[in-house]
Amino acid sequence: MNMYLFVYDLMQFCGHSWIFTNMIIRFMTFGKDSLADTFYSIGLVMRVCQLLSILEILHILTGIDKSRLLPRFLQITERIIVLFVVINSQEEVQGKYVVCVLFFLWNLLDVVRYTYSMLARMGIYYLPLTWLNFSLCIPLYPLSVLAKAFAICVSLPYFEYFGTYSIKLPFPFAFSIYFPYVLKMYLLVLFTGMCFIIQNLFSERKAHLGTGNIKTKRS
Repeated sequence: MNMYLFVYDLMQFCGHSWIFTNMIIRFMTFGKDSLADTFYSIGLVMRVCQLLSILEILHILTGIDKSRLLPRFLQITERIIVLFVVINSQEEVQGKYVVCVLFFLWNLLDVVRYTYSMLARMGIYYLPLTWLNFSLCIPLYPLSVLAKAFAICVSLPYFEYFGTYSIKLPFPFAFSIYFPYVLKMYLLVLFTGMCFIIQNLFSERKAHLGTGNIKTKRS
């Protein structure tokens, strides 16, 4: 199982590293012009990586990963909803700068996280990387939540205009679901979940970086 988890982390590391490097190179080459077509250039790989991340929930449920289920479940579902339901379904949103910002934050966090996880599977712990893994997420995760919320707000006019995912059942049911209202309610869930996850991030940081708890084994 440890080898399987290492291979999984390696695949995610390669995917997110490719996305992160691609974004930086494109920005250095084309400048601001590269921001508008971020989704078109790396969206496919991003979607594959996020779909693979669903396996992490199964890893926890089966007991091969000892991480806490609820925080990881919330983080993964947030990304899945914003990426597939909000951004992927509305072409007009895909060219917004917020998509580039969101992808940058996600991949910066994941490159660090999967690098740390891969080395940890082999019993290798570097103090600077350990510190970065459990510290970087504390300021960047709230920023990513704000970017998700902004992406949802930007998408609302398009969901209202096109009626995407809105459902109206014919008589005699007289029942309808207006999807923009669903997204507005989800914003409340998003920020409520953020408070819980930030608390969990501080707890993990204290557990791993507290006095006497830092592992420093090197190869």
